[in-house]
Amino acid sequence: MAATTAQDVLRLVREHMVKFIHLQFTDIVGIVKGITIPVHELEVALDKGVWFDGSSIQGFARIAESDMYLMPDPSTFQVIPWEAKEGAGTARMICDVYTPDGRPFPGDPRGILKRAVKKAAEMGFGFNTGPELEFFLFHYDAAGQPTVKPHDQGGYFDYSTDLAVNVRKDMVAALEALGIRPEASHHEVAIGQHEIDFRYADAVTTADNAITFKYVLKAVARFHNLYATFMPKPVFGINGSGMHTHQSLVDLKTGKNVFADPNDEFGLSTIAKQYIAGQLAHARGFCAIVAPLVNSYKRLVPGYEAPVYLSWARINRSALIRVPRVNQIEATRLELRCPDPSCNPYLAFAVMLAAGLDGIEKGMTPPDALEENLFELDEERRIQRQVKTLPGSLREALDCLSEDKLIQETLGPHVYERFVSAKRQEWDEYRIRVTEWEVDRYLPTY
Repeated sequence: MAATTAQDVLRLVREHMVKFIHLQFTDIVGIVKGITIPVHELEVALDKGVWFDGSSIQGFARIAESDMYLMPDPSTFQVIPWEAKEGAGTARMICDVYTPDGRPFPGDPRGILKRAVKKAAEMGFGFNTGPELEFFLFHYDAAGQPTVKPHDQGGYFDYSTDLAVNVRKDMVAALEALGIRPEASHHEVAIGQHEIDFRYADAVTTADNAITFKYVLKAVARFHNLYATFMPKPVFGINGSGMHTHQSLVDLKTGKNVFADPNDEFGLSTIAKQYIAGQLAHARGFCAIVAPLVNSYKRLVPGYEAPVYLSWARINRSALIRVPRVNQIEATRLELRCPDPSCNPYLAFAVMLAAGLDGIEKGMTPPDALEENLFELDEERRIQRQVKTLPGSLREALDCLSEDKLIQETLGPHVYERFVSAKRQEWDEYRIRVTEWEVDRYLPTY
């Protein structure tokens, strides 16, 4: 169902008897928003866009500057399988956001990623990504509210105790129907936790797919009377959910992977190592973007396979950046392990790319690879090895972001200011909340 032009979209709409089209975009925190139009308005939408009030969207615009419009991207057209009715199907398109004078809206996350990709292209590089989104399946309670009661008692790659095999099959089928190519699905480490991986692609396409992935899985889970959550750490004492992101740069002229060097002990080129150095240099600065919730920092603690140390390695999963082993040199890539699936993938990929490119532009050199288990390092040895850590809380992450000019420039002043304002408010709400742990711990004693 591939479309590349407006005429392709109009043809497919006729062929599939589509009557409604969801025009989708995201706010700055990655929540999918949209407007639904009847098919008779589609041709005008494709030509001139659809106006909407941006003041109602988090982080978009103030009342005095609210008017903006959506321009559908024809390449994202897909019929939504679970909204299909005889002769009255529904499709979706992902949109770019523009201001009334026809300029890209500076608060559009998809536009921010496109700007970062454009800079890479000016340096001769294409940027490919492949995120691994982990999620939990939980039961609803009698009132229809989601709980943290896991759907099964399975573990990593378990099959006999994995009750979600058929659920994941339905999820994979729905993703394929929307043009996403899953490569594998399996049970993850924690009870009730799962992962579905989809095909590596250019960063904008992958971010589109990641946004689609999340709402598709929630919809399919609901059909099974289950709740799919991408909350980073929903249950104390077990592994949280990450969004480990594989990355590589390609030469736009030759199509070759510029991270690959078969003569290097790690299979990495000088450019790849400079890219690693850039990401390590800016990891504390971009952490609030790739791990954006108060809850994200309940996951980023030692002992649960989540990285907290600014280091890189080949086989060491406690490192922040890992170099996966590959069968073909052209598949060489870097895996950043701190992002979680609550992030806005457009913003996450943009800051990851900007950090890596900064390392290339400045010719940075990474520290030596650390293959030992960093979780076993005591504080004294860690300091001796000069191994720094990621922020330990959302507040600390926001403070680090406020000190990183490159990441601020990548986001632009519009998104940076509104993102920080929203997240500091989130931290303050958390900070003054009295938790169940505090009541259980202190009330009997004091």
